[in-house]
Amino acid sequence: MEEQRQTGGHALQGHALAAFTELVWGTTFVATKVLLRTFTPLEIMIARFALGFLALLLAGRGLLRVQKWSHEGLLALAGLTGVTLYFLMENIALTYISASLVGVIVAAAPLFTALVAALVLRERLSRWFFLGFVCAMTGVAMASLAGVRTLHLDLRGVLLGVGAALVWGIYSVTVRRLGELGYQTVPLTCRIFGYGLLFLLPPALYEGFPAPAAAWTEPRLLAGLLFLGLLASATCFVTWNRAVQILGPVRTSVYIYATPIITIVSSALVLHETMTPAMWVGTALTLVGLVLSERRA
Repeated sequence: MEEQRQTGGHALQGHALAAFTELVWGTTFVATKVLLRTFTPLEIMIARFALGFLALLLAGRGLLRVQKWSHEGLLALAGLTGVTLYFLMENIALTYISASLVGVIVAAAPLFTALVAALVLRERLSRWFFLGFVCAMTGVAMASLAGVRTLHLDLRGVLLGVGAALVWGIYSVTVRRLGELGYQTVPLTCRIFGYGLLFLLPPALYEGFPAPAAAWTEPRLLAGLLFLGLLASATCFVTWNRAVQILGPVRTSVYIYATPIITIVSSALVLHETMTPAMWVGTALTLVGLVLSERRA
């Protein structure tokens, strides 16, 4: 009985960490929207992950020491997929299709995570997961695309969005594997950020940094960068990675369904955007889908 209580408390911690992470990530849209008026998407990416790397380097008291050289490959894969490819694909997709459509496509990440986990970790998927997926994606589509009269589809944008969802699934499964190898979450995340920044250097050198130097010290913009770097990146990648190690990549990824909904609600509260009836219905369906997906057979 005592062991069951400890297991239940451990799982509750995982759910709380995943919910907190998605709550913060869902509100990053507001900060990013303000920063995009001055900085390019790549500049924002490098700034937020550089700040996150430095914060985690201090918190973890130095770089992670790998047990085997073969583990460096897993760390590099996590940095490439979870930091570099995911955000680059998502940002480039926004240049071809609408943000609403990108949000719907990327919200399908739990399905790709489940497929990768079934293939790599041999995890069994229940019928509740797939039922919840259909319900949540219906809700996400209703809430995100409400009021959109014309839907512009560009195959390049769609494929990039699907690619972003796929690489996030690979990232989550890789983090679970690294956790099983005994690596602590904070130094592990720091090392992943380091590889992510390393892979971001080539596109950064190609694009350059057009933002003026004064913009980096403007209080309002600096506050947005600190929010993305210290909270949305350093803190939330740690809480997400810890949740993955506790719940597994599939059960944790289900919380991604809530991201577009949190974005819509936060936009209504902060940017005073209107919530339509379709958005409310979509929000309810998404939450029902999230609960169904968490059920076990």
